[in-house]
Amino acid sequence: MASRNHTTELGCVACDDLTEFGAGREGWLVDSPNLLTALDTHSIALANRSVVLVIDWSDGSDPSAPRVKIRPTLSPIEAEFISAIEWLVFDDVRVLALGTSCGYLLIYSLQGDLIHKQIVSPGRIVKLRVRGTKRDLTEDTSSEEICVVMHGVIARFDGSDIQSMLKRWFQETHSQFWNQKRDPDETEHSYGRLPYQLWNVSKYGSCADAAITGIMPPPLMELQVITYTAAFIVGQSSQRYYCAITIGDDAVISAFRLSEDRSRSLVGAILSKVVPATFSTIASFSRMIWRSEQKSTKKPEAKPQPFARASPLTCLKDHPRKGEKLTLSPSGTLAAITDSLGRILLLDTRALVVVRLWKGYRDASCLFMEILVNRDKSASSSAYYEHAKSDFCLCLAIHAPRKGIIEVWQMRTGPRLLTIPCSRGSKILQPTYRFGSSSVTGSSYVPLEVFLLNGDSGQLSVLNRSLN
Repeated sequence: MASRNHTTELGCVACDDLTEFGAGREGWLVDSPNLLTALDTHSIALANRSVVLVIDWSDGSDPSAPRVKIRPTLSPIEAEFISAIEWLVFDDVRVLALGTSCGYLLIYSLQGDLIHKQIVSPGRIVKLRVRGTKRDLTEDTSSEEICVVMHGVIARFDGSDIQSMLKRWFQETHSQFWNQKRDPDETEHSYGRLPYQLWNVSKYGSCADAAITGIMPPPLMELQVITYTAAFIVGQSSQRYYCAITIGDDAVISAFRLSEDRSRSLVGAILSKVVPATFSTIASFSRMIWRSEQKSTKKPEAKPQPFARASPLTCLKDHPRKGEKLTLSPSGTLAAITDSLGRILLLDTRALVVVRLWKGYRDASCLFMEILVNRDKSASSSAYYEHAKSDFCLCLAIHAPRKGIIEVWQMRTGPRLLTIPCSRGSKILQPTYRFGSSSVTGSSYVPLEVFLLNGDSGQLSVLNRSLN
């Protein structure tokens, strides 16, 4: 009797263009620290230090078709290179976001055109995270964001701001009056500078990875300004607080409360309102009196944005253990953290308590997925669109490359459901979050899935969403 197969083959990414990324060499997909991957529903993007390759892995793709290659303009003086990559998907608009070692956020179209370029903060961008939560019975608010992770710094871009910028770009590029290309140097200011928040989270040392887990309540002892005058100046208390989790060498796990405002004091609020208005008035009169005859053509240099307030909540120090990788559940309430001692910690991000621990998983990678558990055979064999969200159970897929297996564990304290063998040089991936989507199409629910890419054969498979 043949053994049961728990994966389904979807397509292949093998092509001659992959030789530039080291394909053909054993372990090329997982051994190189400079090789980055990002998965979409029908495409995969791979990046080395200077080139991005986009491959369509769907069954109908032509193996001989030309591939999209993006070569960003990087600074040779600073030895700048691509350090992070992620897809941004808004309805029918798909673009690629790149982070560089000099702290720039680049957004490219699939035609290789630079849409936006903006400095986030000086330093290397180590991760780009795209996530969102919808308002439902368990969530009071909705939030969609792009989190930019740097060593000791976290930045947050709101998804609606990026979507508005992409809509302006889409309308302009598809307009009948659009008949010439823009200067790449002017890209950063063509569609406006994207607003964002920036926090310094290096109190417990540099972080190897970090994530904003969601919105959290304000501190209990926060000073509230209740007078009418103060309320008029400061405005209503509508700012949000976010919870951030960081991992690193000095502290395995750290947690911070992130405030949108840089200051909550009355004096700071008055200064933030009065000083800019006064300075603007003085500057206007100065231009009227001393109008310059020669206009400078030099573009002003972008100044680093000041940090907002990040209040430490807790940290776990356990030398010589170091945090290595962090993965969030869809709701952000759970985080799987791998460390240098081969352990995997399951963290409740709201209570900030470790609720589960696995040992003996060195160099492991984790991704959350949803799977049909404890369903009758007739229901499990039916098409997946007949199932509702409540039919699926949240699980954690653990890829243990030294063991050559993938294990699927039921959350939070459930048993191990599956053990799937995989070849060396394989990597688990997950499609990026799609902005504006609720994972529900009509009566169907699209569960969170995990994909397996075999670096030796180029075969892409998906872990089955049912145990049967």
